[in-house]
Amino acid sequence: MALSRRQLLQGAATGLAATFGPLRWMEALAAPANDYKALVCIFLFGGNDGNNMVIPMEAAEYSSYATARAGMALAKDSLASIGAPTSLGGRTFGLHPGMADLAPLFQQKKLAVLCNVGTLLAPMTKAQYATRSLRPSNLYSHSDQANQWQTSQSQGIARSGWGGRIADAAYALNGGIAVPMVMSLSGSNLFSIGAQRSPLVLPTSGTFGLSGTTGTAGTARLDSVRKLLGLDRGNEMVDAASAVMLQAIDNSALMNPIINSTTSAAAPAFANLNSSIAKQLYAVARIIENRAATGLKRQIFFCSMGGYDTHSDQLNAQTNLLTQLGQAMAAFAKATDLLGVSDSVVTFTGSDFSRTLKPASGGGTDHAWGNHQLVMGGPVKGGDFYGTFPKLELKGPDDVDGAGRWIPTTSVDQYAATLANWFGVALGDIGSVLPNLSRFATPNLGFL
Repeated sequence: MALSRRQLLQGAATGLAATFGPLRWMEALAAPANDYKALVCIFLFGGNDGNNMVIPMEAAEYSSYATARAGMALAKDSLASIGAPTSLGGRTFGLHPGMADLAPLFQQKKLAVLCNVGTLLAPMTKAQYATRSLRPSNLYSHSDQANQWQTSQSQGIARSGWGGRIADAAYALNGGIAVPMVMSLSGSNLFSIGAQRSPLVLPTSGTFGLSGTTGTAGTARLDSVRKLLGLDRGNEMVDAASAVMLQAIDNSALMNPIINSTTSAAAPAFANLNSSIAKQLYAVARIIENRAATGLKRQIFFCSMGGYDTHSDQLNAQTNLLTQLGQAMAAFAKATDLLGVSDSVVTFTGSDFSRTLKPASGGGTDHAWGNHQLVMGGPVKGGDFYGTFPKLELKGPDDVDGAGRWIPTTSVDQYAATLANWFGVALGDIGSVLPNLSRFATPNLGFL
């Protein structure tokens, strides 16, 4: 049966309306005019070593850490002290020295640490790990674990990510605006893809879109392209592709001046920062600054860094990486202050997995599992740790194999659900975003 492009789009809209329901449309209509929220994901590809990102400074705990890490241990007096997390009864911690710029944010209660987070099918014990019955598929594989982290699906093939599924569930909060809710400043990725919604992939700078469309001749050429794409050919696939192309043309016309703006109020925050992650976050800041132009009240952004697969020369490599990350995150926090949106933006990290507490040959570490993550922003109940910090002891209670691989005590599902709930996803829709969430006793971790 042939469907026109108009019928196809109308049918999709009708289906979405039925899916999201009248209550959520009413919530969107009732939202205040200044209602705006953004989630910013920073994914650290390769497996960031969380054991050297967040380190205990109390004498006995630091001694245990230093003994297990041997030559990979950071000197205690080099750490960026963040003091004692509110909930840990006087135990003191420090961040990697490269992340010193983030220490004040923790003390200002704008930064929190999520302890020992990882991919899980269900809560797991060491005995269950040994039987392999509940293990995520291909547990220590980069590609598999990065995908599982971004999809919250630890078995089988996943075709959508939890960032994209949050966009599916929260679509009504943007009032049906055609501009995609999810935007990636780091190329295509699974996290951003929804079951119904597609992301917009943007560069950090430079003109993008169709060339040869400026001036009188260019405008006429663009008008002709629009007319050709608007023709109904009676073929569903061709008509749908034409609709996507038209939307891409519209989005590039809207986003080009934003991406290439040279007058941003956020510019002072990023002065003299030239790393890739700083450029990505600066682009995010410019897009948020121009949220009135897009009309979006909810946005999700994906940024990333690579290079965290530190099998050798880890001390130098991770110092360079975490210095770039710490400076860029601190600059972004300052940018949200300058833009007056610090209470509307939450930035969070993710990574394939952590790395073994026990060093490997070559001055590096091997692939591990549970890892620490950072959550930053005005809405964050910062100055605290959430979840359970592992006992840094080889063959200790949290180590599955003697190398210092921690069984996660908090799942990616719980992490994502807490972010989704703050973002405005209705409680009744959380299950569609995170089907595995019901297996965990605490769906909201309380850090927002």
